[in-house]
Amino acid sequence: MTDLNLEHWWQPFTNVRAFQKNPRIFTRAEGSFLFREDGGDVLDITAGLWCCNIGHARKEVADAVHAQLMELDYAPPFQFGTPPAFQFASRLMEHTPEGINRIFFTNSGSEAVDTALKIAHLYQFARGKGSKTRFISREQGYHGVNVGGTSMQGLPTNRHGFPVLNEVDFLPGMLDISRNAFSRGCPEHGTERMAEAFEHIVALRGADSICAVIIEPISGAGGMVPPPRGYLQKVRELCDKHDILLIFDEVITGFGRTGSAFAATEFGVTPDIMTSAKAINGGTVPMGGVFVKDSIQQTIFDHTPETVPEFFHGNTYAGTPVAAAAGLAALDIYESEGLFTCASGAKGEHWANTLHAMKDLPSVIDIRNYGLLGAVSFDPGEAPAKSLGPKIHQRCYENGLLCRAVGDHMVMSPPLSITESEIGLFAERFRKSVLEVLG
Repeated sequence: MTDLNLEHWWQPFTNVRAFQKNPRIFTRAEGSFLFREDGGDVLDITAGLWCCNIGHARKEVADAVHAQLMELDYAPPFQFGTPPAFQFASRLMEHTPEGINRIFFTNSGSEAVDTALKIAHLYQFARGKGSKTRFISREQGYHGVNVGGTSMQGLPTNRHGFPVLNEVDFLPGMLDISRNAFSRGCPEHGTERMAEAFEHIVALRGADSICAVIIEPISGAGGMVPPPRGYLQKVRELCDKHDILLIFDEVITGFGRTGSAFAATEFGVTPDIMTSAKAINGGTVPMGGVFVKDSIQQTIFDHTPETVPEFFHGNTYAGTPVAAAAGLAALDIYESEGLFTCASGAKGEHWANTLHAMKDLPSVIDIRNYGLLGAVSFDPGEAPAKSLGPKIHQRCYENGLLCRAVGDHMVMSPPLSITESEIGLFAERFRKSVLEVLG
């Protein structure tokens, strides 16, 4: 039991009362591991919260952050700039899809989503389409915790009790275990269903009322669900057909998670706007960003008098030099170690093989993977739904493995720097944990 005072920090997305009875405290991290108070190692198969893609405690990043703190810790981003922010923005554009060469920095994915919604809204207004105010999102989708992102939530528990915008319609979720169970990569079924729902929404609301579609290329917090074959291409086609902007929420899928720098590149579909955060600097310093097509920024600029800001929006720590310095150092690691593409190579194949070998475990009803992402779904049987996952999660922790439970789905997103032997250790500890709970 920890000797820390646990009363004063109200933790996010945490059953605080249960945590205080059984606290789980990490005191240090290195490589692919977190370490408990008792010194025991825990293999971090979630890369923190989908963010520590380069692994933990990278000295190169720490040194860059320290140097930047001693040279220029902070300067206001409103009407001023710093070299690291501009340098990082330029470096990032070496990895974005063609036509996307602008970034608006934020502090988190949640802020990035709300910023993207505002940019989309402002763009429609600037081009004389002020009636286009509605959004289309997707069931099982997650888009952060601000009011805009909460309104786009396809997870009912994340909406309940909070203020939300009403001008949102939802496409059906992509998880279809009955037809797509045990798919490797993109499953076969679901694109046609989405297209029918999309056209129904347009017919009901009118294309002249719809501003943008916002979706995750791969659903994350909804259970790690890859898109069906042709799904993203069809969404792009329908958005073009009806003059609707397409926003990819790449907070999870960005920075090498899928086998390319961005899922947009991986799937060959260029959105109009992309949100990012988490792994943008290896999860080291809070930072996010909204990537925007050049033409969208230019339309807004052309509509705005030259004597005022083009976008009355921003954050105190947007593009802070320390976060940007961490990002520059992280980019060096991503590029020099080939981490942007390793998930589509031998490491990704080994991960997929290891994951699908879990099919023989008790009560497994589905295994999904794409790049260095994975999920194992369990049938809780006669137990209440969503009760089995937390039990497996706890036993994994006790056995030195950090997996994430999303209901009865166990979700994985290992550091891109994970080794083959560490993937083997994951399999060993995961199998042991499941058998102890269900065996």
